[in-house]
Amino acid sequence: MHPAGTLVPFLVALPLIGWRLYSRVRRHIGRQTLSKVRPWVTVTLFPVLAILISLGTAHAYPERLWWLAGAACAGVLLGVFGISKTRFENSPQGMFYTPNAHLGIALSLLFTARIVYRLFQMMSSDPGAQFASPDFARSPLTLAVFGMLAGYYVAYAVGQFRWRHEQLGHSPETSSVPPPVA
Repeated sequence: MHPAGTLVPFLVALPLIGWRLYSRVRRHIGRQTLSKVRPWVTVTLFPVLAILISLGTAHAYPERLWWLAGAACAGVLLGVFGISKTRFENSPQGMFYTPNAHLGIALSLLFTARIVYRLFQMMSSDPGAQFASPDFARSPLTLAVFGMLAGYYVAYAVGQFRWRHEQLGHSPETSSVPPPVA
């Protein structure tokens, strides 16, 4: 295949990749409306993807599951830290949150760097090479980045659930204990 043949799909995909990266960074910076749906999608989608990737990895590279699992645990810790640094607001206009910009930018840069590296790797490889689904699991670093992001997003979504639940008056402290008498 001619080198221009591999460059054209990359150039076509570049604006789409740029738009998705921009929207991801924007979601990590500034005041956001607390969605009722997005945390549910996150808590559902990332574990399903992690299970599917784990199944593919276990078949091709079972020893690399530790990279995915360890990074997911690190991501959960980052998510807990991120929730602790998030500013939540419950106002008459709605529920809002402002995530920690430094953590959001760092995670977005990590994600972006890994995508750019993988694209560069695919572009510089043999033009006739076919990339199969286990190729994703071939790299422990790719598994680690995915695991960290999945763990972070799931933990962060759970933190959002908890905060919303508390704000709606369903926390154990407010629902089971009567207010103190003065």
